[in-house]
Amino acid sequence: MKRVTGIGGIFFKCKDPEKMKQWYQTHLGFGAEQYGTKFDWREEADSTKEGYTLWSPFSDKTKYFEPSPSDFMINYRVENLEALVEELKKEGVTILDKVETYDYGKFVHILDIEGNKIELFEAA
Repeated sequence: MKRVTGIGGIFFKCKDPEKMKQWYQTHLGFGAEQYGTKFDWREEADSTKEGYTLWSPFSDKTKYFEPSPSDFMINYRVENLEALVEELKKEGVTILDKVETYDYGKFVHILDIEGNKIELFEAA
């Protein structure tokens, strides 16, 4: 089973997300959308398939990364999220929530062996 297919997003805590987005926009040319910057790309094996990677600063007060004490969270793109979750359960991986489905894809959160929260994402 193919597991991770790429990085879907990089999320990190900072004191002032709006100032952070503006700094990256001014100095590095990032967009400053509501959730950060979306980097669009096409799949190498099939250039008709599009994807994106999201760069997103969060408030240092966010609870979204809990129960992890880390200041970052990585979102990994996967194929067949439900089947992967079943395999991870068999392997004893901590699954934090149930698979949630939105019009743009499916998500679930897990913990690695050091307690870092990881977001798994299957694009719609």
